[in-house]
Amino acid sequence: MVKSRATSTPTLGVDLHLDLKGAGLRSGLMDALREAVRGGRLAPGTRLPSSRTLAADLGIARNTVADAYAELVAEGWLTARQGSGTRVAQRAAARPDRGHVHRLPTRRKPTYNLMAGSPDLASFPRAEWLKAARRALTAAPHDAFGFGDPRGRIELRTVLADYLARSRGVYASPDRIVICSGFVHGLMLMGRVLRARRVREVAVEAYGLDFHWKLLTDAGLRTPALPMDEQGTRTDELGADKGVGAVLMTPAHQFPIGVPLLPDRRAAAVDWARATGGLILEDDYDGEFRYDRQPVGALQGLDPEHVVYIGTASKSLAPGLRLGWMVLPEHLVDEVAEGKGLSDWTCGVLDQLTLAEFIGSGAYDRHVRGMRLHYRRRRDQLVAAIAERAPDARVSGIAAGLHALVELPPGTERSIVQAATWQGLALEGLSRFRHPQLPHGREALVVGYGTPPDSAWTGALDALLRVLAAVGT
Repeated sequence: MVKSRATSTPTLGVDLHLDLKGAGLRSGLMDALREAVRGGRLAPGTRLPSSRTLAADLGIARNTVADAYAELVAEGWLTARQGSGTRVAQRAAARPDRGHVHRLPTRRKPTYNLMAGSPDLASFPRAEWLKAARRALTAAPHDAFGFGDPRGRIELRTVLADYLARSRGVYASPDRIVICSGFVHGLMLMGRVLRARRVREVAVEAYGLDFHWKLLTDAGLRTPALPMDEQGTRTDELGADKGVGAVLMTPAHQFPIGVPLLPDRRAAAVDWARATGGLILEDDYDGEFRYDRQPVGALQGLDPEHVVYIGTASKSLAPGLRLGWMVLPEHLVDEVAEGKGLSDWTCGVLDQLTLAEFIGSGAYDRHVRGMRLHYRRRRDQLVAAIAERAPDARVSGIAAGLHALVELPPGTERSIVQAATWQGLALEGLSRFRHPQLPHGREALVVGYGTPPDSAWTGALDALLRVLAAVGT
């Protein structure tokens, strides 16, 4: 509210956040506008509110605003043209003095990217997603726009139960599913639940993602490493540490080694969970993509009451959707939903409804089948090119997923990763994913062949081959 002209209390404009001070409203408005332009807060070309609108916002006479605008136009701060309104003039705004600021060197963005963990974002099905979004929005009930069920929209949970059962062998019902904003969100929720249940340790695979381990340690849990060999994680070692109450695993396609968990090791993990009352946290991050093998179903199907299945649309569609799902043992559903409900600001209703429509219409299956062929072609090109131009390098972990392991001679991983940086190629070595409990291990490159768009794939592959050739692999 504007007080008397004699007061110095500031008056705030709703849109422009102008601070009017002094006895004269016109001069105060002009000073505030000059300062906003001078400081860069109103950029050149910015359209200002009409004199009527700004006067109403500030609670002053329209003529006062019109006169201020006219004078600032005469001074060159603003421009006014019929049909274009009043705008900030195209002039160089004075820059604040930054002489005291220490400039930090900026890292040059790599030309090519073969980092694992991302799909080909250029292949996101924009047209089909837009169609699904329109249908979902049209059909959405009014209550969909409220706070809703912390477990997520029933439409999405229903279609997910059907999809996961037929495609991943998951024992699922809508009541067992909780929607989350991706694997990290699901793991955060489980970390809190486990800590509240007085679990002290969550075993993790000897190779994996350090930020997953950190999420668990931030929840107050220790993360001892399970040993691995050429055939994957040694689940028979789970009983060696009596403090372990849960284990985090990637059984369908171990990340980053790339092997599936063998049947006897799957059975050993389930036997341990049943005998101890422990939980298996199953990260099924890219289970839809397999090439040279029969589908490996989810571990959850062996014992739904001891496995927490966590899936995500990050690899099949895009991580930017921030959509994932947890299929929980029945006794955990209420506990996880209650914990999620306390801070459920992460799962947008419209995206949930769109994904439900996308899956239910069959568009999701069609997209996954198309991308499976797309990534297989990439995989085949990678393997063939390395065999021809770097025959001493062995490629493994290629039967499924979006990345491959390029085995290296001992003592070469660090130099190759450095050479990749010089070539403008973003690339990571296997040691980046090694648990701190393992001081030494295999040397390899983790090559995310799914990451580049088609326009950059050939260049990225050539850059990789130049690096391998330069180091003499």
